[in-house]
Amino acid sequence: MGKKGKREKKGKGAEKTAAKMEKKVSRRAKKEEEDLEALIAEFQSLDAKKTQVIESSCPPPSPRLNGSLSAHPEKDELILFGGEYFNGQKTYLYNELYVYNIRKNSWSKVEIPNPPPRRCAHQAAVVPTAGGQLWIFGGEFASPNGEQFYHYKDLWVLHLATKTWEQIKASGGPSGRSGHRMVACKRQLIIFGGFHESARDYIYYNDVYAFNLDSFTWSKLAPSGIGPAPRSGCQMAATPEGSIIIYGGYSKQRIKKDVDKGTLHTDLKAEGAGKEEEKWAWSRLNPSGVKPTPRSGFSVAMGPNNRSLLFGGVHDEEEEESIEGDFFNDIYFYDMGKNRWFPGQLKGPKSEKRKRRRGRQAEAEGTGGEEVEKRPPQGPVEVVKEVVADDGTVMTIKQVISGHAEEKERSESEEEEEEDGALGQQVEPCPRSNAMLAVKHGVLYVFGGMFEVGDRQFTLSDLYSIDLHKMEEWKVLLEMDPKTQEWLEESESDEEEDDVEGAEGGEEEEESSEEESEDEEGEEQHPSVQPDEKHTDYLSRTEQYWVKLARSHMGPDAKEKKVVKVAHAMAKTFYEDSV
Repeated sequence: MGKKGKREKKGKGAEKTAAKMEKKVSRRAKKEEEDLEALIAEFQSLDAKKTQVIESSCPPPSPRLNGSLSAHPEKDELILFGGEYFNGQKTYLYNELYVYNIRKNSWSKVEIPNPPPRRCAHQAAVVPTAGGQLWIFGGEFASPNGEQFYHYKDLWVLHLATKTWEQIKASGGPSGRSGHRMVACKRQLIIFGGFHESARDYIYYNDVYAFNLDSFTWSKLAPSGIGPAPRSGCQMAATPEGSIIIYGGYSKQRIKKDVDKGTLHTDLKAEGAGKEEEKWAWSRLNPSGVKPTPRSGFSVAMGPNNRSLLFGGVHDEEEEESIEGDFFNDIYFYDMGKNRWFPGQLKGPKSEKRKRRRGRQAEAEGTGGEEVEKRPPQGPVEVVKEVVADDGTVMTIKQVISGHAEEKERSESEEEEEEDGALGQQVEPCPRSNAMLAVKHGVLYVFGGMFEVGDRQFTLSDLYSIDLHKMEEWKVLLEMDPKTQEWLEESESDEEEDDVEGAEGGEEEEESSEEESEDEEGEEQHPSVQPDEKHTDYLSRTEQYWVKLARSHMGPDAKEKKVVKVAHAMAKTFYEDSV
């Protein structure tokens, strides 16, 4: 048998195995989903009591992750839907609809009758039809204890002009799933991948479906070529020509009983339609440039100039008895036209650069004349530089330059160092995963997400923006007050709260008086900030205390580098609250 025959036989075997696993997961999940369907139905009966559209100004949304943030196609607005929040004991899910007014930097809550049920890890896509439509597919609902899951396979559209929800019932669509990806491509919604999980089993997908926005019909695509491995949480973008780009993602497989092995995917594949739109084909891409480091939980958006981007994420380091995650807050761009990756690097505000240059020129004019006379003439100097090429090759370049040129080069390098130092002082979102992204008028907006410290999860509700054309600096549109972060240990469980309270969104209880007294007690123990004391001075004076405190939270086995990093973050938070 030739190689081609072997590959085909191997492919068919993998398809049969996947089909068996899907049936197995489906059987075991059916009982769980029947239990949760009753809970979902109860929530929907509550939503059915809403009979009119109510839009009201409101405080910013509560902390959450795995929701969707979408740019309105016609207005300067961002639309936030769904998401989840975990407080250490209970999982809260949301189906609230928030609108962020970009110009006014204000939030409003829009209550619309008959919305989709509460969910997270769904997908949203906006199309400009009839004043704008927001399409929602899939996602998951979890029991309050986070041990049972219901995966949706429903399709909804929010008509933005009339503020009405409509469920689209069409047969032949994808099975229930979350962690999938969906993009609008020409007059279709393309859905790829995702996963389905029950209490004991799980399955990851690499199938592709298309929903026609004109005929309102589903079709399952069967692209030729070798496609991406099954995965969830990947990057997916549509090119102007109608191709689909897939990058990265995460999957896991069971290697033995009760032991799973996770895989971080770092491959890049394209799916394109030929002359006949029915004929799709997969092809593997080999991009140039600096690729993102392996990670999962990154967030994605489509930027200007035919570039897709990813932000943040986490790389989990699996140890014998624990998993520690390194969280990121960097941006990577993929130029779809040039097939090239590159990191998004901050340039700093131009006004600050000009001020520093003018300051140096004034100093040179005031004192430079005398010094120039005293300096002996400089001879030629050999300068050695190392340059890293796109493919990682390090090249050594030798250059002989005159003394005058050397002085000029030295001043330029000093200027770069000063600018680097200035950039170090700039604000930026803290490292996180599963944040919500949207791009409007070339500006990237980042809302919420989460990071972990030891066994504790911090869920965020802050909002940042950055102009992707200029890449000068992050702007803080909404800061998060750390005191609003709730976390309950297992021993603090309150059995009086029923399941409906725990899973219902947006109305979490305030912190107990016991927690407040603990907070006050903790604040009294922290070293106080002296009047007019700079952050760096405070950190150097109290670092030992904060490292000790961080280690007590993270345990004796935590890596020293990570402990110090967490300690600095804790000290910074306390310092900022104090001043």
